Order: sequence, then structure tokens, then C-alpha cells
Amino acid sequence: MAKGHIITGLDLGTGAIKILVASKKAGEENLEVLSQNQEISSGIRRGVVIDVDGASEVINSLISRVKSDCGQKITSVYVNIDGGHIFSLPSRGLISVSRADQKISEEDIQRVLQAAQTVSLPSNKEIFDVFPKEFIVDGEKGIKEPLGLQGVRLEAEVLALGGFSPYLKNLTQTVLGVDLQILDIVCSPLAAARAVLNNKQKELGVALLDIGAGTSGLCVFEENDLIHLAIIPVGSTNITNDIAIGLKTDIDIAERIKIEFGTCFPQKVKKREKIEIGEETPLIFSQKQLSGIVQARVSEIFDQVNKELKKISREKFLPAGIVLTGGGAKLPRIAELAKKELKLPCKIGKPQGFPGLTDPALSTVCGLVLSGTDLEEKERTFEFGEGVGSKIKRIFKIFLP
Repeated sequence: MAKGHIITGLDLGTGAIKILVASKKAGEENLEVLSQNQEISSGIRRGVVIDVDGASEVINSLISRVKSDCGQKITSVYVNIDGGHIFSLPSRGLISVSRADQKISEEDIQRVLQAAQTVSLPSNKEIFDVFPKEFIVDGEKGIKEPLGLQGVRLEAEVLALGGFSPYLKNLTQTVLGVDLQILDIVCSPLAAARAVLNNKQKELGVALLDIGAGTSGLCVFEENDLIHLAIIPVGSTNITNDIAIGLKTDIDIAERIKIEFGTCFPQKVKKREKIEIGEETPLIFSQKQLSGIVQARVSEIFDQVNKELKKISREKFLPAGIVLTGGGAKLPRIAELAKKELKLPCKIGKPQGFPGLTDPALSTVCGLVLSGTDLEEKERTFEFGEGVGSKIKRIFKIFLP
């Protein structure tokens, strides 16, 4: 990667759209933050772009602020994809090795992964990425890197990610509509995992839960492979809504109450403790009453997580436990509740690699920049036409009409 090369992550969230511009200098482990901005979202509901013009307007505003901050003109971004429409499913590809000497080439690996994307789906759904679990050469399983091995038949076991085609199109139109090139599209929990998890956790077996405003993204790793991904259409905004209904108050006041007084363990607070909000007609409620509302909704999220873990037989069986991140992970005592509900070790995950940026709410946008760093560093190890270039072409082939 060129010295001081600039990488931009764009996180299209339900509550806020965030942008992070960073530079990676040769020989340095951490990235230098050039600009980090966010604005309240418009046109995005539960992780899905429903109003292209509204979302584009916010992005335009952020791009202008970046230029004002650091004098950089942003022309390309790494962007996230989110929403309950996203699904994952196991798939398999099979090809014959093409070379006369039967040595497996990079082209063979790309062909078998492409074959694994050929899945029977409804016309309005499509696969947008695949993650290899293992390769099989002439029946020999458990191969992680088949390049250069000799064989006649090459198979790939993968986890395929897909989504609802109109929503995928809305996402690309939103970004391309403000004259930005899309370098890669990364599923939100995978971006957060890149910023938060280490290789040891992913090797042992770990789940990451990214609790955003409109959705909660779950991804599970084992032996450094992605083995499951799901988007739960419940997030921290649902907690705010429940507080507004339960305390019969305005949504803005409910958000303030959640941030200032919310906690996940009602039994940990004093029964007699009362809280008063407002001056003219004050709202009076007990800390225990509030905590009961918060705990009920957070427990619902954890119940959905348990159902997803059951699907892959990993319920209560992840040595590295579960890592919580995202804005919702900042709720007091949420790690304690997760440990109790999920019967797993639990910790709060914060982004790594960006000095000064430790807010869990920034995990996804930080992960997008780190994913971009990874891709662009790998480009040096591939021949021309592969690496990032082929990734870009694949994305545009899938998403653009």
C-alpha cells in the first residue's frame, strides 16, 4: 500500500450515518484518523435504504464536512450492508482443475467459488458474497489453501450471503448517486468483527453481536472461518420506543432517559429510588420500573441470538464466548445480562487500531476502513486483474443493472 494512502468507511446506520477517513503509513500498525463525522440518518429504516434521495443528501453533507476537516476530496468508499433481508446459507461448488499439469491455480479457486454462488433462489433474491470454510481436492477434506496443490477435482464448502435484490440496488444507487465509487460492500456485523475480534477468539469459537439502532447483527466464527451470520430486526431504538410507551412520554425524552438512567438489571437498583424528569409537568418514575422495561427488550434480543446459535449447535458452546459491540452495547450491565441469558462468557468489544476511537458505536465504520486496508494490502500479492480489481468488478456485476 502506498505511504499515507487514504481509506474511507461509510456506515449507513438506522440511527446515524457515519464516515471515517483514515491513513495507513508504511511500517505503522495503527491508522491515523483524518476525519470522523456522523449525522442523524434519513431514508434508512432497520438497516435498509428506503429513500435513496434522503440518504444521499446526508452522505453529501458528510462528504462536505470531511473536505472541510482535512482538505481531502473523497471519491471512493467501503460501505456496509444491513437489514433483516440478509440471509446466510451453506453451499458447495465443484469444478475440474483446468491446467494440464493438474496444479490448482488462482483461476481454479475463483471458478469454484463462483460455482458455489450458483444457488437456487427466488428471482428477487441474490447471493452477494461467499466465505470459504474448506476446500476438497480429489475427496481430501479440510484443506484451507489449495493453491499449487495437484488434483483433478476441486470442491469448496462455503457460507453464502444473500439479500433482497431491490434493497441491494437501493444501497448502491444511494452511494453511486453522490459520485462515490464503491470499492467493497461488507455486511455490518462482519465489519464490526474486523474491528473488534482477534484471531485467537475466531480460532477458538466466538460470536459477535453488534447492537445497532434498528438491527442487531450476529456473526459466529470457528477455526478462523465464518460459520453463521444473521441480522435480527430489533435494536436499541426498540428499547427507546418501549420506554416511551411504558412511561407514557415523548420519544426524545425516552431516549434521554435510556442514555442517562437505563440499566439491564432491575434487581440491582433500590426500590425507593425515584427519578424526576422535566420542570413544568415532571415525569416521575422508579429506576426499577425503567430497568424492567430495558431488560425485557434486551432479553428478547438475546433470546433471538440463542435461537440462531441453536441452528448451528453452538448454544452455550463457544469457548471465546460472545462479544457485544455497537451503540446498544453501552447499556450498563448488558454484559452481565448476556452472560446470564446466553450462558457464555461475555465482554464489551471496542474498535482496535485507531488511537482515540474506542466507542463501540464506531465498530462498524472502523471495521470498514480496516477491511479496506486488508484488501488493498492483499492486492500487492496478486497478479494484475485479481485482488481488489476483481472484487470491484464482481460487486458491480452483481449490483448494477
